[in-house]
Amino acid sequence: MKPGTVKKIVIGAVAAVALLYLGSTSFYTVQEQERAAILTFGKYDRETSSGLHFKWPSPIQEVRIVPAELTQHITIGYRQNGNTVTPVDEESMMITGDENIVSADAVVTWKISNIRNYLHNISNPEQFLRNSTSASIRSVIGAQKLDYAITDGKTAIQDQVREKLIELQNKYETGIQIIDLKFQDIEPPGGEVEDAFRAVTNAREEKNTKINNAAKYENDRIPKARGEAQALIEKAEAEKKSRILNAQGDVAKFNAIYSEYVKNPGVTENRLILETLEKILPNAQIFITNSGSDTVNYLPLNELLKNNGTSSTTNNNANNSNQQTNGGDGQ
Repeated sequence: MKPGTVKKIVIGAVAAVALLYLGSTSFYTVQEQERAAILTFGKYDRETSSGLHFKWPSPIQEVRIVPAELTQHITIGYRQNGNTVTPVDEESMMITGDENIVSADAVVTWKISNIRNYLHNISNPEQFLRNSTSASIRSVIGAQKLDYAITDGKTAIQDQVREKLIELQNKYETGIQIIDLKFQDIEPPGGEVEDAFRAVTNAREEKNTKINNAAKYENDRIPKARGEAQALIEKAEAEKKSRILNAQGDVAKFNAIYSEYVKNPGVTENRLILETLEKILPNAQIFITNSGSDTVNYLPLNELLKNNGTSSTTNNNANNSNQQTNGGDGQ
């Protein structure tokens, strides 16, 4: 081969390799849930979203693709691989404010909010997030009592831990956004300690149940008792008014009789005696006798009054008949 031909072949091969290198390092693809950071001579330059993009070849520019649009999860206190759950005691075990040991498992939901901070301010973002979460949990639970942490205080502790974790991410500018933090379990270690605290929890729940039942009974009985008391009061008031009115009527009646009695005591006295006798002897028969001699003189007033009544009735009937006869003759 001629020297010129060999030279052309070498130049062509070098150009082909250069083109392949430029093509492989200058074009990159970003998926739907990803975003890319472009570094120019190692310094952050810009971000690109999903699609096919061009950059200057390395070492001028390089691209770092991160799942910035993807919501991610990490677990604290355990690791889960499919259906297999492996406890991590060095993360879950911690001491409470009353110097008891408690096991706390949590799940943190997060995503990347600032790619520049995420890539440059922390070397291992996931490990930093795991450590900061564990520190936040220990800080909050370390100030609480065990029985509060495993019963009524779980929700409050969860909110405090989330706020402290967000505060740490903002303080160190990690570029990580904390979406949520949920405790899976806050409980004492297994064995006798767990059984003892479970018994305490059951006793507390039974206590609350009895208190609620007592309050329900109280709310049921007190209104009824108040109603019954009000009814008795109203009945007593009605009886009081009735007796007062009756007493006032009796006084008025007595005063009326007394005023007439003062005018003519004898007549009033006789009338009262007769009215009293009529009340106590409504069907009595009256006899008038004279026992001053050996012979008893008897005056049958009842029969005389009866005969007088019969005679009066007969005379009235006769007078009516005569009037009718006279009236007929006139016609």
